[in-house]
Amino acid sequence: MNLKSLIPGLLDINEKASKAIMEVYATFNAGDEQLKSDDSPLTMADQKSHNIIMEGLKKLTPTIQVISEEHKNLDYADRKNLEHVWCIDPLDGTKEFIKKNGEFTVNIALIHHGAPILGVMGVPAQDFACYACKGEGAYKVVNNNHEQLHASKLTMDQKGLRLVASRSHLNEATQTFASQFENVEFVSRGSALKFLIIAEQQADIYPRLAPTMEWDTAAAHIILEEAGGLVIRHDNRQPLRYNKQNLLNPHFVAFGDVTGLSDWKEA
Repeated sequence: MNLKSLIPGLLDINEKASKAIMEVYATFNAGDEQLKSDDSPLTMADQKSHNIIMEGLKKLTPTIQVISEEHKNLDYADRKNLEHVWCIDPLDGTKEFIKKNGEFTVNIALIHHGAPILGVMGVPAQDFACYACKGEGAYKVVNNNHEQLHASKLTMDQKGLRLVASRSHLNEATQTFASQFENVEFVSRGSALKFLIIAEQQADIYPRLAPTMEWDTAAAHIILEEAGGLVIRHDNRQPLRYNKQNLLNPHFVAFGDVTGLSDWKEA
């Protein structure tokens, strides 16, 4: 499969989904959302984006199945042996959308035997997108200009590391993690933007010691990796895996271009 040949089509799908999201955003008022069975919010923007992405992917790659936050997914028995599967979140950061702070994304990733190999992430309210495919680098697209992304270099013993922490999830475990470092600076972003600001050299480490789902991370994962970063499980330092039986991610830590990690012993 020629991954690079899929990027223009994915960027087009993202652009259409982003436009639909922003049309809803322009007139959205808190309280317009619905609640799903798990009490997470759902807006008309989620639904419109989902429909656009599903239609676009069906045309782009008719034989590849999709894992999505917004529809009933295949049973594990029917997807566990699939060579490729799409993993999408039509609107990551619905809570940020409802708050109208602009920190939400469109996430589209292609998974190959459990690992992300291609990702497109749109940022509708800021009118740009990022993409990456395995071995080809990561890029930010603004006004049709494609700028390569390079994560900041860091070591685990340096002072003043910039840690990304969710406004909603600065829990005790995250605070304990942060206490290992000297002169930590906290940086807050919503949704998958927490990965992206590492890829853009605006932060260094993102410890996510709280629940996320595969569709929350897959696209941003490959973008950060191709920018020189790293995403590993917190418990065993192995890479995150996708298309698992349980689509819940383990706790993980995302890094910029880190050295000295093998010698680092977490306190």
